[in-house]
Amino acid sequence: MARVIGLTGGIASGKSTMARFFRDKGAAVLSADTIAFALAKPRQILYRLYVAHFGEKILQADGTLDRRAIGRLVFDNDAERQWLDETTHPILERAMRRQIAVKQAKNFPVIILDVPLLFEAGWDKMTEENCLVFVDEATQLTRLMRRNGYTEAEARARIAAQMPLSEKKKRADTFIDNNGSLEESFLQAEKLWKEWTHAGIS
Repeated sequence: MARVIGLTGGIASGKSTMARFFRDKGAAVLSADTIAFALAKPRQILYRLYVAHFGEKILQADGTLDRRAIGRLVFDNDAERQWLDETTHPILERAMRRQIAVKQAKNFPVIILDVPLLFEAGWDKMTEENCLVFVDEATQLTRLMRRNGYTEAEARARIAAQMPLSEKKKRADTFIDNNGSLEESFLQAEKLWKEWTHAGIS
């Protein structure tokens, strides 16, 4: 049966690039963000819950969710962030477990759970091993502002909302240091891939 590996990292850590690397190697990659995006489309369960809770002020002109507006509401208010986590995490976990079961029925050597809040949500209980992709905070801040167009305050709020990197390092089993070049990161990922796919083989 395929090994289930958790892949996590801070926002703008380069985790998604590493997920694509493992997909290209032959892993099944299940993305928590992709699942959440699908369930937040109009008429889907998260969409209905968000609108019922926040009201129509979080909708764009075309009726889709304004994710940046939701972000401002959530990251500026601890109670709202708690509501969001408590409401969405069980729904997303059930969806993720269903997808894991589907992939386990196929011949994938490894199933990667690409989950930004792996430890925060307690989803590491679904995995055999957890890999942390990380960069230093200054790099993370710069990338987040450039990639998402956030102000520095918005970017810092999103970083602060996550578990500190020092704590994630304590909980992770393996690491990809993404502060260097992409080639250096891929070399680390290649080594991990060989370990994951040849575990127990002498």
